[in-house]
Amino acid sequence: MPTALAVSPHLDDAVFSAGGTLAHLAGAGWGVTMATVFSASVRQPKGFALACQLDKGLPADADYMALRRDEDRAAASHLGIDEPVHLPFREAPHRGYGSAPELFAGLRPDDRIELNLADAFETLFRELRPDLILAPQAVGGHVDHVQVVRAIRAARPSAAVLWWRDYPYTVRHAEPQEPLRQTFAHCPGYEIRFDSTCEDRKAAACAAYTTQIGFQFGGAAQLEERLRDEGAVERFRLEGRLDVDLPPDARRP
Repeated sequence: MPTALAVSPHLDDAVFSAGGTLAHLAGAGWGVTMATVFSASVRQPKGFALACQLDKGLPADADYMALRRDEDRAAASHLGIDEPVHLPFREAPHRGYGSAPELFAGLRPDDRIELNLADAFETLFRELRPDLILAPQAVGGHVDHVQVVRAIRAARPSAAVLWWRDYPYTVRHAEPQEPLRQTFAHCPGYEIRFDSTCEDRKAAACAAYTTQIGFQFGGAAQLEERLRDEGAVERFRLEGRLDVDLPPDARRP
C-alpha cells in the first residue's frame, strides 16, 4: 500500500490547501498521515500570542492549541485518513513575532527553529517512509510556512514532494507574496482533481476547524462559498520522481 505524508505548518493548513487530494488518496487505498508542525500548547500566553486566542472569542485560560488539536483529529476523520501526528513546536507568536504584520515580514534573525524542524522531519521521514510528501510553498509569506519549507529541503527527503499553494492566502490578494517562488521555479505544475465525495469530505474537514473559520473566512457560509469557487481542484509543484502512480484521473501535469 503506498503512503502519503502531509506536513502542515499549522492545524488546518494541509486540509485547507490539500484536503481534497488527501481524501482522494485515502479513498484509492493509500495510507495517509497528516503531521502538523506548530501544535504545542503554551501555558499562560502573553502579548500578541494571547491576543491570537482572545480575538477568536476564547478566554485567556483556555488551552487554545488543545482545542485546535481536537479539531484536527475531527478533520482527519472527515477525510478518512489516519490519526494525525502533532509535533511539539511553538507557533511564531511564541518565538518573538509580536504582531500580525511581523508574521509576513520575513524571518527574524534569531528565529533558527528550522534546525530543530529539520531534525524532526528526518526522524518522521525515516519512521513513516512515505512514498509521497505534501507540503506548502509558503504562498502568502507566513514565517512558519517559510520555516517548514526550509526545514523539509534541509532534511533532503527521498520521496517526491507535491508542494501545495497555500490556501486561503492564494485568494486573499490578486498577487500574494511568494518569497520562495524561485525555489519552486524548476518544478512542474500539477493539478489534482477529485470527485464530489472527496469535495464533500474536504468541506466537512475544513468546517471542523471551528476556532478558525470565522477569522479566516467570515463564517461557515462564506467558507462553503469559497470552497465551491475552487472547483474541486488543488494545485501543486512536483519536486522529485514519483515512484508510485497517483490514483487514475487524479493528476494533470
